[in-house]
Amino acid sequence: MQPVPFVFGRVAVKADFTNRKMEIARLKDNFRMLVNTVIFSPRRWGKTSLVFRVSEELRKEEPGLKICRIDLFNVRDEAEFYVSLAREVLQATSTKWEEVGQSAMKFLSRLIPRITFSPDQQNEISFGIGWEELKKNPDDILDLAEAIALEKKIRIVVCIDEFQNITEFTQPLAFQKKLRSHWQKHTQVAYCLFGSKRHMLLDVFTHSSMPFYNFGQIIYLDKISQQDWISFIGERFRETGKQIGPEEASMIASLAENHPYYVQQLAQQAWLRTTKHCSKEIVKASHRSLTDQLSLLFTGLTHSLSNGQLGLLKALLSGEKQLSSQASLKKYRLGTSGNVSRLKKTLVDKDILDLQGENLTFQDPVYACWLREYYFKL
Repeated sequence: MQPVPFVFGRVAVKADFTNRKMEIARLKDNFRMLVNTVIFSPRRWGKTSLVFRVSEELRKEEPGLKICRIDLFNVRDEAEFYVSLAREVLQATSTKWEEVGQSAMKFLSRLIPRITFSPDQQNEISFGIGWEELKKNPDDILDLAEAIALEKKIRIVVCIDEFQNITEFTQPLAFQKKLRSHWQKHTQVAYCLFGSKRHMLLDVFTHSSMPFYNFGQIIYLDKISQQDWISFIGERFRETGKQIGPEEASMIASLAENHPYYVQQLAQQAWLRTTKHCSKEIVKASHRSLTDQLSLLFTGLTHSLSNGQLGLLKALLSGEKQLSSQASLKKYRLGTSGNVSRLKKTLVDKDILDLQGENLTFQDPVYACWLREYYFKL
């Protein structure tokens, strides 16, 4: 069976990865020079794929630079954070399983780590440390990467995905201060921090009162350009013996508003429906099908919103520019101008809207389409 040439919902690698040439070059330079980096973008714009791409290329180009990748998606407290950090740093800086155990005993001896290998030694190690020991000596883990880098004369970049999850820990400010106090002293280790909740990361990194303010260089990911998508979609169709014209490829990118996740998903739908040549009718049918597939999810999300929140979304989709005007407040039942500000914040916190300066947009272009055409019938 012929493999589908479009990828979404998982890390895009090799030919599946689209453009980002400038971002790749900039992130590579930061990693090589050990510049701390913070990556901002709305959800599903390819942050994880970008970091993975840069990490894989640098593994081949820079043998003395070790990349450690940590995902905090399921990490819910300080103890789990320490264990994840220690486990991934040890594995990233060891060439043999025996070396993992040796490094653990050498650098974390005060913590008495418990290390268990799988029988075939092919899977990840199980690494355990008691919380009582961690509370006494967290410094050993927070400085572990730096200690190993100095000992082995290597450089290390620690990449942490879903970093905003630390704001949900007990006493998050104290924990952030602890991290910053250690990491800012490291000379052979850099940190690349990113996540899927942009508004939470902005709170952590851009407020002058926060511990991680000015911690590193900030990279904002923009949408991939329409022209890049046209070239990418056309090439992927050709590689699999199918054809799509520039207008049809442009239509796919436009309907998905150049959103990386949805461009790939819509292109996949169109590709599956295409025998030889993709037409505009196929693209339209694919877009309707995609919207229908997500209808149940969107219905559940919409039912969770208040009347005021729905009114604000309807106003945006209707093209209203002055949301706090008396006409808009009355027409969409938004209450007061102060309430409009609260509604905006809530919808941004829910990752439904994205606010950049004064520009308020939908994070999910397919949800916006569903609301406009199916729910509000505008």
